[in-house]
Amino acid sequence: MRYEIREKIYNNPNALKYLRENSSWYKKLNRGAKVEEMLAEMKERYGLRFRDKVDKLSTGIDLINAFMNVTKE
Repeated sequence: MRYEIREKIYNNPNALKYLRENSSWYKKLNRGAKVEEMLAEMKERYGLRFRDKVDKLSTGIDLINAFMNVTKE
């Protein structure tokens, strides 16, 4: 694996964890797959995308709103 790819992965604990859980990516990265593809898949799997963060925030706000409505009644 190229040094630049290893450096990107080892500087990101989530990427390193994902690579260890999905060992097929070792072969793909050694054969020329882009590390960005692996990182995108990792973000989707762990819920680290912007869309996922907005969904979590929205769920939290809805939960707080539900508690506020219960205490008003």
